[in-house]
Amino acid sequence: MGVVSMLVVPFEKIRPEHAPLVGGKALSLAALAQGGAMVPDGLAVTTEAYHRFLTESGIATRIRRELSRRPIEQMRWEEMWDTSLRIRNAFIKTPVPSQVRRSLLKAVLKRFEGRPVAVRSSAPGEDASGQSFAGLHESYLNVREAPAILRHIQLVWASLWSDAALLYRKELGLDIEKSAMAVVVQELVPGNRSGVVFGRHPVKSNCVVVEAVHGLNQGLVDGTVAPDRWTLDRRTGDLMEFYPADREMHVVLSREGVEVRRLPKARASRSPLSDADLRRVYALAMHLGQKFRAPQDVEWTYRQSRLYVLQSRAITTGNHGEGDKRAWYLSLRRSFGNLLELRARIENDLIPKMDEEARRWKEDRLHDLADGALLAEVARRYDRYQEWLSRYWEECIPFAHGVRLFGQFYNDAMQPEDPYEFVELLSGGGLESVKRNEALQRLAARARANTRLFLALERGEPEDGQESFWTELDVFASALAGDAGEEDGSHEGRKAIAALLVRMAKQPSAKASLPPRDKHALEKAFLAKFRGKKRKEAEELLDLGRSSYRLRDDDNIYLGRIARQVDVARDEAKRRGLPLPIGLSQSLSMRPTGGQQHAAKTITQARLDFELRARQLTGQPAGPGLGSGCARLIRCPQDLFGFQSGEVLVCDAIDPSMTFVIPLAGGIVECRGGMLVHGAIIAREYGIPCVTGVQDALRMIETGTHLQVDGYLGIVTIG
Repeated sequence: MGVVSMLVVPFEKIRPEHAPLVGGKALSLAALAQGGAMVPDGLAVTTEAYHRFLTESGIATRIRRELSRRPIEQMRWEEMWDTSLRIRNAFIKTPVPSQVRRSLLKAVLKRFEGRPVAVRSSAPGEDASGQSFAGLHESYLNVREAPAILRHIQLVWASLWSDAALLYRKELGLDIEKSAMAVVVQELVPGNRSGVVFGRHPVKSNCVVVEAVHGLNQGLVDGTVAPDRWTLDRRTGDLMEFYPADREMHVVLSREGVEVRRLPKARASRSPLSDADLRRVYALAMHLGQKFRAPQDVEWTYRQSRLYVLQSRAITTGNHGEGDKRAWYLSLRRSFGNLLELRARIENDLIPKMDEEARRWKEDRLHDLADGALLAEVARRYDRYQEWLSRYWEECIPFAHGVRLFGQFYNDAMQPEDPYEFVELLSGGGLESVKRNEALQRLAARARANTRLFLALERGEPEDGQESFWTELDVFASALAGDAGEEDGSHEGRKAIAALLVRMAKQPSAKASLPPRDKHALEKAFLAKFRGKKRKEAEELLDLGRSSYRLRDDDNIYLGRIARQVDVARDEAKRRGLPLPIGLSQSLSMRPTGGQQHAAKTITQARLDFELRARQLTGQPAGPGLGSGCARLIRCPQDLFGFQSGEVLVCDAIDPSMTFVIPLAGGIVECRGGMLVHGAIIAREYGIPCVTGVQDALRMIETGTHLQVDGYLGIVTIG
């Protein structure tokens, strides 16, 4: 049989020339096994099997279509999340072609019948010197029965297209469309002590680092279990430092995969490794470093007294320049436990304190301060804003992964036709933007039901007996001005808000979220899939997803209020003619985004370059539905007050403070992309078609142009 026709190669038959077929991980494990090392029995599902699955199933065409929506180097991380989500859903829903399926099942049954296995990635080049994909591709433990093994092989194939893997390949300049995935299937060794050894310390090149935990290695790898840590002299193996962990939990096998359990007190009181165990791990690292002619990052496990090698790869830490963003990419992918901690910090500390500080600053009498004290206050507020902004990036941005974590869990369980179906379970959670919109809708409803009040709104002048209504209107206008970064509530003034209310009163009341029975039916069908602990896990993930979805929108509003109060102090200093540092000369809450600046610079030239004519623009499908209407380009918040009912809102990115006109919109088109941009979140709350990631929208669309918005396919038709 020729190399190109191999779908499966057992470890004992893998040769160096098979590297493009089996990947670095399988190649190194096979070399170790053939050299007499204790390596769990295994085989490699080759890249040939992967390519045949792609071509014969039609997924290759789907992937090309997804990647053609926007050049990968121009995608934001949120757009990559969405692209990855759609590709992964295609992988899990598409059957493996029959001939490939039969070959894989036959090989798996022959090798592992009745035994649990680990299913791991082995992409060619993933463990090559100078690049490390550790943590980017999926691994699964304790998989039983051939059909389940085949399903998890598909999931590992799909992980080649994870958002983190796409970002890292882009960072390295690799050809993403030529990437391929081989898979290692190995007998699972249920180790009772596991860890990693780095044959060269990432900072101290003359040292070796050993980390170990009780139980399986997954607890250490995914960060749920803290390891004991030893630093050894690289030349002699002598102990230089030891840091014991708080040993409370360990990862063990369960009926369905693995689970975290409390560590028995007797084991918690002692380190996972004895001195003799530690020496053996050190000797293993040195031996493998010599064998592969490079210091190795080795995963290992002890089963009683037998030391097994689970994988070995060349260390790449320290080989990248400052531009390498791999650590940041990986930091966006958080475990369930870590997301719970982030949620507690955001809900109980970050948001309440931001809200309190913004309120306190709003009450300050800045005009009473002397010039020097005012400049000091401007600087102090700016520094505090930077601290809040740092916490936003460190906590709020990663917490958005809670939506994706739930989405992946939901799609794996339900395999829906629509990969975004899970979002319907997350909407309707009391977003601050929606609460504000509901307040405006209540004012519109009062005007709709009262002809005299409606006519007064049209004139923009109150009549006797309408004082409470106009007081509420003024309160709303003032709050809106603060969120949007206006100088005060009278900038567009009562008249602008009144005109907006007139337009709202002329149409039926907008209602956010799905009909309760639809949402309830979806939730019921989802939870019915699970029993016992899995049911509890599903409920907890749903609750976490809802919180993540809500806070993705809300946290920006609170941060915006902090920015607004920095601007208030800055504006008072500017009014007095006081000198300000360059960084504080521009409003924080009104700064245009990069996309808006780019659009402003290019639009005039673009009009000279071509005559606008009917065409289709492609973006990310972010809000299901079909809509049409005349375009209204929004380049700053003030443009919103001219928005007419039924128009399609076109902008670079909708800020949460801008969403009060969404109930009027017939569709939304944004230059920025992603399921979690704020315009998309609010569009789904109201069932409005939305397409994001349309990079040329502000350049190729004019206000007044008729648009058709297809939120299912992510297509905007002009003309």
